[in-house]
Amino acid sequence: MSFRLAYRDDPGNPWFSWQYVRDNSDTIVAALREHATLTVQAVLIATLLAVPLAVLAYWFRPLTGPILALSGVLYTIPSLGLFAFIAPYLGLGTTTVLVGLVLYALLLIIRNVLVGLDQVPAEVHDAAAGMGYGRWGRLLRIELPLALPGIVTGLRLATVSTVALVTVGVLVGHGGLGQLIIGGFRNNTYKAEIVTGAVLTVVLALLLDLVLAAAGRLLTPWHRRGASR
Repeated sequence: MSFRLAYRDDPGNPWFSWQYVRDNSDTIVAALREHATLTVQAVLIATLLAVPLAVLAYWFRPLTGPILALSGVLYTIPSLGLFAFIAPYLGLGTTTVLVGLVLYALLLIIRNVLVGLDQVPAEVHDAAAGMGYGRWGRLLRIELPLALPGIVTGLRLATVSTVALVTVGVLVGHGGLGQLIIGGFRNNTYKAEIVTGAVLTVVLALLLDLVLAAAGRLLTPWHRRGASR
């Protein structure tokens, strides 16, 4: 996605300018939309991969170390280096950005799903076994629902982290609000553009975090009641 900006002469170069926002509203909205879309897509894909991996680690304890270690190694790779490594193989497109974002989100989700599953009380397992639930029945009807607080925590951490990392996607031409930030630096450090991109990135992270927190509270009413006692 390319962004075309319209500027007005501004000798003072202020940190914020409503004139800039009005003149570039279409560009700003397009950057915000791309940023939000990449974030949601990356977290959804990472969740679809991380939950089964966490369940495998939960069921087969010898796999816990390797799964966490591999996802941890991926998480520690510098983002600039990771995108630079992926781009020659996948090209300069959203696929490259998504792959990088998904790899970074895996550890945060896997670790928190596993923590949530480990916190299911032993007596609950015994009661479920006594009621005739098999492994899959316990997982889908008891363990995953009780692990929801931990799962939501992982999703919140992964989402906020992903919002920040999307800006690095500007290296391959798909950085959402990062396009505004880097564009401001390239345009003789145009402060209004830089601040607009940075502030909207923070606001987007906060809004998505609040949405997930609210969804978690709605999905776990028993957890709210237990915390209020």
